Amino acid sequence: MSEKIYNIGVEATIEIIGGKWKPIILCHLRNNPMRNSELLKAIPNISQKVLTAQLRELENNEIIDRKIYPELPPHVEYSLSDYGKSLNQILNLLCTWGETNIDRRRYNGESVDVLNRDNNI
Repeated sequence: MSEKIYNIGVEATIEIIGGKWKPIILCHLRNNPMRNSELLKAIPNISQKVLTAQLRELENNEIIDRKIYPELPPHVEYSLSDYGKSLNQILNLLCTWGETNIDRRRYNGESVDVLNRDNNI
């Protein structure tokens, strides 16, 4: 296996949790496990195909756990792994920064809001 070299530590972080959807998925999983259908409802602009791919990548990187309940129909829940929970402080800071940015933009006359402000922390 060849050696992987990063120029700065944040590159290694972004490689695992970067992109449009992964941070959003992780923020939703911070406090409670969620089913696929719950994630689709919470993230209305994501497609099923993209959600599935992102969940698989996060699971392969040991950031989330996938638990299958042996029921009919099968019940699958996703949650942060113990390793993934180490991201909670970063995720909370991102949510807080985003809310502050929205408030700043609104103060400057932009029409912008956050729908789930109470779920951010």
